[in-house]
Amino acid sequence: MEQEQKVAVHVEHLNAWYRKTQALYDINLTIAPLSVTALIGPSGCGKSTILRCLNRMHEEVPGASAAGLVQIEGVNIYARSIKPMYVRLHIGMVFQQPNPLPTRSIWENVAIGAQINGLAKGKALHERVEHSLRQAALWDEVKDRLHSSATTLSGGQQQRLCIARALAIEPKILLMDEPASALDPESTFKIEELIQELKKQYTVVIVTHNMQQAARIGDITAFFLKGYVIEVGETQQLFTRPQQQETEYYVTGRFS
Repeated sequence: MEQEQKVAVHVEHLNAWYRKTQALYDINLTIAPLSVTALIGPSGCGKSTILRCLNRMHEEVPGASAAGLVQIEGVNIYARSIKPMYVRLHIGMVFQQPNPLPTRSIWENVAIGAQINGLAKGKALHERVEHSLRQAALWDEVKDRLHSSATTLSGGQQQRLCIARALAIEPKILLMDEPASALDPESTFKIEELIQELKKQYTVVIVTHNMQQAARIGDITAFFLKGYVIEVGETQQLFTRPQQQETEYYVTGRFS
C-alpha cells in the first residue's frame, strides 16, 4: 500500500439490515492509511456490523443485506465483478475470541491462508510464516515448538497467533473486533503494543468497548449510537472536547 495515498477506506451512505431489522443508517466514514481507527459505542450500536461490511462478511449471515458504497483504496468492493474471497485476501480479520484451528499446529495455523490461496509454497511459505509470527511478536515464544498444537498456547498467545494468521495473507487492512476483550491485562498490553507497531505497515480498524484502550491506541475515533455515526474525530479531541452531546455523555460515563 502506498503511503502517499490519502484514503484507505471510504464509506458512503451505507445501510445494513438483518432481515427486516436495520442495523446501520446512512454511514459515512473515511479512514486514512497507516492509522488506527477505533470504533466505540454501546452494545448493539452497529460497530461490529460495519466491520463485517468492510470485508463482506456481513452478507454471510442468513437474511443479512447491505446497500451503499464501500471503497477500499478506490475499489468498490460491492461491485458485481468483485468476489468476496478476493476482498478478504486484502482485508484481514481478527475476532473477539481467539479462534486457532485446534487440530492444526502453530505453523499450520499461520500457513493455511497462504496455502489455500496459492500465495506461497516451499521455502517462501516457511519464510512467510516466520515473518508473520515475528510481526505478531510471537516468534521468539514459539520458534522451538512450531509443530505443537495451537491449543498449547495461552489465550494471549492464541490471539497473537490469529493476528499472525491474518497477516500471512499480506492484507492491506486489518480489522479487529474487540481483540483483547477476552484477555488478561498483560496480554492486552502486548496486543496494544502490537497494534501500534502494525500501523506502520497496515491500516487498522478496531472495535472496542474499552474507552481507555481507544484513547491509548486510536489515532481517530468514531462514536456509534443506535446504528448511526454520531461523531468522528482525532481521538484526543473526541475524548476531551467532543462536539456532540451524546458523545460527551458516553465518554464521561453519563450515558444511559
